[in-house]
Amino acid sequence: MDTFNIFIEVFGGLGLFLFGMKLMGDGLENAAGEKLKSILERVTSNKYIGVLVGTIVTAVIQSSSATTVMVVSFVNAGLMTLMQAAGVIMGANIGTTITAQMVSLDLDKIAPIFIGLGAIGLLALKKKRARDISSIALGFGILFMGMGVMSSSLNPITQSDAFRNVIYIIGNNRFLGVLAGLGMTAIVQSSSATTGILVALATTGSIDMNVALPIILGCNIGTCVTALLASAGANRTAKKAALIHLFFNVIGVVIFIPFMTPLISLIESIDPGNVARQVANAHTIFNISVTIVLLPLAKYLVLLANKLLPGDEIIEKDGAIYLDKNLLETPVVASSQVFKETIRMGEIAKKNIEAAMDAFLNNNEKNIEQVYRREKIINNLEREITDYLVDLSSYDLPVTDSKNLSATFHVINDIERIGDHAENIVELATDKINNNISIGTDAKNELIAMYEKTLEALTLAIESYKNEDNIEALNIKEIEESIDKYEKDLRENNIRRLNEHSCSANSSTIFLDLISNLERIGDHSNNIAAAVRER
Repeated sequence: MDTFNIFIEVFGGLGLFLFGMKLMGDGLENAAGEKLKSILERVTSNKYIGVLVGTIVTAVIQSSSATTVMVVSFVNAGLMTLMQAAGVIMGANIGTTITAQMVSLDLDKIAPIFIGLGAIGLLALKKKRARDISSIALGFGILFMGMGVMSSSLNPITQSDAFRNVIYIIGNNRFLGVLAGLGMTAIVQSSSATTGILVALATTGSIDMNVALPIILGCNIGTCVTALLASAGANRTAKKAALIHLFFNVIGVVIFIPFMTPLISLIESIDPGNVARQVANAHTIFNISVTIVLLPLAKYLVLLANKLLPGDEIIEKDGAIYLDKNLLETPVVASSQVFKETIRMGEIAKKNIEAAMDAFLNNNEKNIEQVYRREKIINNLEREITDYLVDLSSYDLPVTDSKNLSATFHVINDIERIGDHAENIVELATDKINNNISIGTDAKNELIAMYEKTLEALTLAIESYKNEDNIEALNIKEIEESIDKYEKDLRENNIRRLNEHSCSANSSTIFLDLISNLERIGDHSNNIAAAVRER
């Protein structure tokens, strides 16, 4: 077999391996669904729990790079502190060794069975959960088929003098081995892929642990490239999280290099004669050992990151803070971020209604400026969330998440309209202040009563969406009906005051416009509740 054909087969085998790992990871992620979200929300200031979370999440999504990108995004959004991030990052390095353990098993002979079962399941089954399980089986089979293709295609290479010379050099210069592992992983953006290639070479009997271990150490550094790239457009704190990931792996390699000879002896004694298993065990032992050593020192890694990048950057709040394009590769988590951003948008709109009414009732001109500023944020959020939802809709999501995202399209539109009504109210407030228009005591008390009911409906709408509470959503209908009654009664009272000449035409016009805006806010609050009820 000539060199070009060998390259083509290795390249194709690696492609199958990566595709199978992605397909299996997506299936596991969708099957986990809500459980994956709840696991991520359990990250606390306890760094040991963070390690557990990082391990579990990486085992599910089959990529430590994806987990660390997720961590960088969460830190960027202010959802996770650097100490929490440090624990999760260390756990991610342990979680990725599960993939290495799996690929070291000689299962490529039964891979076609899993491919057949998975493909038939995807073609024949309709239920979402059954299709997710079929994706896991299909991905599992394709992954091992890729391993088989790589192993068989690499076999002729191992007989060449050039390959033997490269192996000899790496075996006698461990730093070159580390650099080789770093470079390979940085290119393919997956430490699991580098480990897979090592396992494939080990299967041919062409390498031993003297060659494999330095490359394994290097691939742990190379996997940091993904997180560093993801942090490039993020804030300073997120960049620190990516640096902590780099520090952890570089320091781990520096610690291990002097002890490589006794470590190789230990690994070979655990599973003698099976280099593929030794490669996987080396990956696991390295990451667990480094975590045990460095976890108690996590605060010093944070201090080092703060020293290199001093200062805490204030999170920019004029646009979305929870949405990150990098998270689209983990759709279940991305949908959770949309949920958080929509709640934030709703809270900003509620603040604007409160500020607008304060400006109207108390002639507070300072609030007028704040309402216009927040209205720009609301408009930005509507555009950004909508664009993100469009991107997210092209990914495979659990049925529940798909329904939630469909409802969210309507919710953000209603929230944006509520923001518009806040702007309408401050325009009325400006007109009232500039023209020195007075609202009578009775009319003012009526407005306050209707406003309080409207605010109650809006608050309940946001809470029902936030808590996914159908009972709260049902209660809004009754409140909205009382708001409609207020509008009708207040219009009649206004006509009576006009007939009695107890109010001016100007104050009457402003009064009617204001209650109309409040009634529409009640309608939009009920629309949000309706989306929750349908969901």
